[in-house]
Amino acid sequence: MRIPVVLGAALAAAIVLIAGCGGIEAPDLFIVERSGPGARLTVLINEQGSLRCNGGRELTLSEPQIVQARAIQEELKTPAGEHTSLPARAGSVFGYYLRDENGSVSFADNSAGQPKVFRNLALFVLQVAQQNCKLPQPGT
Repeated sequence: MRIPVVLGAALAAAIVLIAGCGGIEAPDLFIVERSGPGARLTVLINEQGSLRCNGGRELTLSEPQIVQARAIQEELKTPAGEHTSLPARAGSVFGYYLRDENGSVSFADNSAGQPKVFRNLALFVLQVAQQNCKLPQPGT
């Protein structure tokens, strides 16, 4: 069955309109939970650069932050796919748990054998907490 050209054009326009009105949402990059005294935080990062802090209203990442978030997720593919979990050592203050489409990772601020991307993630979470979420620095 052939669709008349006018009907086909109207159908295509309707699809574009629905997509433009929130019908299609960008996927989430990852969700990360930080735990620790006075430092509890859950941050949901979206592919398009939106974020939510502790389930609050939608905020926006800067372009450099979006690039940084995407790079972190890319570097976490293997550890997340392997569900890497590094135990905390004595004296640990902060714990981190990240989940994305590939799997999950968990570690503490002082876990032995951390790959560089874990430290980058911890710094990213701290910066987002302060700059975007407007949360005080932990321990203050």
